[in-house]
Amino acid sequence: MIEIKNLTKKYGSKTVLDNISFTVKSGEILGFLGPNGAGKSTTMNIITGYISSTSGSVSIDGIDIMDDAKAYKKKIGYLPELPPLYLDMTVMEYMEFVCGIKSADVSCIGKILEEVKITDVKDRLIKNLSKGYRQRVGIAQALVGDPELLILDEPTVGLDPMQIIEIRNVISDLGKKKTLFISSHILSEISAVCDRVLIINKGKIVAEDTPDNLASLVSGKNKYLARIEGNQEKIENILSSLGGVEKFELKGSDEEGTLDYIINAKNGVDIRKPLFKEVATADMAILMFKSYDISLEDIFISLTGAQGGTENESE
Repeated sequence: MIEIKNLTKKYGSKTVLDNISFTVKSGEILGFLGPNGAGKSTTMNIITGYISSTSGSVSIDGIDIMDDAKAYKKKIGYLPELPPLYLDMTVMEYMEFVCGIKSADVSCIGKILEEVKITDVKDRLIKNLSKGYRQRVGIAQALVGDPELLILDEPTVGLDPMQIIEIRNVISDLGKKKTLFISSHILSEISAVCDRVLIINKGKIVAEDTPDNLASLVSGKNKYLARIEGNQEKIENILSSLGGVEKFELKGSDEEGTLDYIINAKNGVDIRKPLFKEVATADMAILMFKSYDISLEDIFISLTGAQGGTENESE
């Protein structure tokens, strides 16, 4: 569907995108992540044709924007972080306006409003809608012209938890019919709706895989979460002396003397039996021991050094 080859973007001496290449398959939902200034917005702006690259190429279904810009852009529906809405129009007036811009038949409007579930507010002024409904109107305008590819930049930014769930459901439904390219700073959202994740940092692609497979890129294969009831000093003495333990970290504790540890075991070493034996000998108890589930947040921080969610960057 999308093919990016050796894409580079420079502003003077500053390189924002450094020779990146990737593809998005037809029917795929791709999540695009990166910390501030990583190159996310620049990449999306180049794909949509808003800005040009310094070098490299972008094609959709084999069509390069430099060869046939009109045919290329017909394949794209774009939702920027701030939807391009005219607040003094009703939803229906605005959709008719967008159809005029895109030379699309207004008969498509009814179906689109049903898809994004805003038929009930079609006669209301956009300025009187909640942010969640405005975001749906933004998605609706992106669907005009029946594009094969939807590019959504921070589709749930600023929404409350219920609105996020509603927009996520809309995105999931659209993903059954369209190819989606989504940038978001809500990592749990990317993990929930995306088939594959692309992580960019300092203008370079640092990871590309399914959310589950990305866990193998960071140290997690021999990582465990243990909940132990007992004395902290005794527990940590046991962990320090156990030959198979590479390192450990206290994750939390409670007033009843229960402590949670993240334990990294050495490659190929099974620490379960010796740990259980030593803890029992010390008259303490292991209440839980399981593989540590690495989250997308853990992976993101490990690969980019970021200490929080990303936001749309200024580049």
